[in-house]
Amino acid sequence: MGVSSGRPAGRPPVVDMESWQSARDELLVREKAHTREGDAIAAARRRLPMVEIDGTAEVTGPVGPVPFLSLFEGRDRLVVYQHMWHDGAPHQGQCEGCTTTAWHLHDATYLNAHGVSLAILTTGSWEEVHPFIAFMGYRRVPWYSAREAPAPIGGDMGYLASFLRDGDRVFLTYRTTGRGNERVNFSMGLLDMTPYGRGEDWEDVPDGWPASRHACWSWRTDAQGEPTWGETSRPLPQWSRPGATPVTTLGRREQH
Repeated sequence: MGVSSGRPAGRPPVVDMESWQSARDELLVREKAHTREGDAIAAARRRLPMVEIDGTAEVTGPVGPVPFLSLFEGRDRLVVYQHMWHDGAPHQGQCEGCTTTAWHLHDATYLNAHGVSLAILTTGSWEEVHPFIAFMGYRRVPWYSAREAPAPIGGDMGYLASFLRDGDRVFLTYRTTGRGNERVNFSMGLLDMTPYGRGEDWEDVPDGWPASRHACWSWRTDAQGEPTWGETSRPLPQWSRPGATPVTTLGRREQH
């Protein structure tokens, strides 16, 4: 492969189109293998057993308490994101990872067309959750407080979960957290396509690449857009919202 001798520091090598296409085709073999392995994992996921849960357990939304079963909206499948919550904290003090995930869950049109409903649950009280939803501008995916609901409807948050309905019976079929939640965050996938990736220090990058930072470094910034997890920070998506003013406290005990 012919490489330009004038390669700038921290940049991929410059080659002719034929050489680039050869390297791209070589990587494509690995990408296709990765896709096929993902298909095989999805097939195994479809074969997981399921566990029955209480579909009558109540969650609270705009019209008050409703049974969890109603979140299916007559469909047979339901996906929920379980959003962490810090009681009593202002908007800027809420979970940055969950805010980032929920920000990518604005619309369920395509899911609905496949017979799947989508909702977001949180253990926060509805009195606190409702103003947060309005501030964030969430209108097309319903939110509910699962504060009084038993696990796996309530309980530990930070999970994506899949449920199946059979008449009035409800079953948990799958649940994931951590990097498993990345499937809804298209921004991460697009960053992975770029030469510098996510800019996180766990990534394998060539020598001379820009310095990386800790995982999730971009989830919180101050009013000037500088990444920080200190008291002047908000979860990054909040700065796009009307009324998102500079802050001086996270308003919660657990500060980073």
